[in-house]
Amino acid sequence: MPDVALPIPDAGSAGAAALAAALEQRSIVLVGMMGAGKSSIGRRVAARLGIAFVDADVEIEEAAGMSIAEIFAAHGEPYFRAGEARVIARLLDHGPQVLATGGGAFMNEQTRANIRDKGVSVWLKAELDVLTRRLRRRNDRPLLKTADPVATLANLLAERDPIYGEADVMVMSREIAHDLIVGEIIAAVSSKLGVAA
Repeated sequence: MPDVALPIPDAGSAGAAALAAALEQRSIVLVGMMGAGKSSIGRRVAARLGIAFVDADVEIEEAAGMSIAEIFAAHGEPYFRAGEARVIARLLDHGPQVLATGGGAFMNEQTRANIRDKGVSVWLKAELDVLTRRLRRRNDRPLLKTADPVATLANLLAERDPIYGEADVMVMSREIAHDLIVGEIIAAVSSKLGVAA
């Protein structure tokens, strides 16, 4: 994405309304690492646009009747990933919406294809130090239950960042007010869709 300052629509503005209309049945799909803020920022993007917010991880837990950590423990990661891909494919049929995906969801080639067909993907990119600070406050991430969670996180970043780079747009998640990042996402998606902000 070029380093240009894009005008940021205000809440309830004509720009936000124009983007919501331009989405038609497409979803804004937030991808990126655990801890990037996809759920918290996604809720605000949806509120600004006046469309639904859906968290794929919550939908997976409701469908399975157990937490993601429990799914990993009982059935393993491949089982979880297969279910995740099915749930996201189903959710993409219900746009317009803002859809937050789990950190590993975009690694699935079919999921990426489904998102390209029915959505606009936004890579919410966060640096390792930001992710480390945020994830230290939580202990519910199965992939980080290792002897060295920071090294594990760094390895995941190195593996996933090139794939996340296939997203339609990229916005940096950093320690600033969430509303500023929300505005940047709306401006970037508007630009991608040719909507005047």
